[in-house]
Amino acid sequence: MKKLLFVLLVITLAVSLLIGCNPVTPGEGEGEGEGEGKIAFVSLRDGNFEIYVMNADGSNQTRLTNNPDGDEEPCFSPDGTKIAFVSDRDFEIYIMNADGSNQTRLTNNLAGDWSPCFSPDGTKIAFSSTRDGDYNEIYIMNADGSNQNRITYDPAEDGAPCFSPDGTKIAFESERDGDFEIYVMNADGSNQTRLTNNPTGDVWPCFSPDGTKIAFASLRDGDPEIYVMNANGSNQTRITNNPAYDGHPSWGP
Repeated sequence: MKKLLFVLLVITLAVSLLIGCNPVTPGEGEGEGEGEGKIAFVSLRDGNFEIYVMNADGSNQTRLTNNPDGDEEPCFSPDGTKIAFVSDRDFEIYIMNADGSNQTRLTNNLAGDWSPCFSPDGTKIAFSSTRDGDYNEIYIMNADGSNQNRITYDPAEDGAPCFSPDGTKIAFESERDGDFEIYVMNADGSNQTRLTNNPTGDVWPCFSPDGTKIAFASLRDGDPEIYVMNANGSNQTRITNNPAYDGHPSWGP
């Protein structure tokens, strides 16, 4: 499976990975959150996947989680006060304060929940789950874990949701056409539209801050590289070019 290849490349080639999905920069939510001007990331440096935070210049790297099963996929809330993440202790989505305190479980089912992503206003979290028997579907819940609703219905895998800056759209990856491609839909799950079309796989979509572009990773040229396209799928352009692994794009503000 192509996604498994990407995951193995991440684990093999990186010690620290997975920058937080909503970067918080100086001036955003000033005075509101511990996460102002920080980057959340995952590291194996202490023997298993744990979540850390650091200043944007790499200084003051601080471990936030500590459990023997591992924690990963951190995502800052837009105001920088919270971090949503996935815990390998039960493969559920948790939320914590930006300093690591008050770790609280948001989802609770026997299946796995993954890839949390805050809406731009911080009131919702999109995520993927296997709870309904499919390999992965996309759900939305309130930021406190209430009102969990499924918004994709396809027997193939749907995952890696990313809100548009205005909150009206969600970009995601799907294997419904035989390989991973990038799709976009309305935030309620309607009008699901395929944006990419190649036989090797496109994953990890991320909207630009103005909503006009989507960055993503692709194997189309033989190894994982970063591409950018217009939000309607046009003008797909490769922007990295090296034989090593490039993935998980994240836009600055």
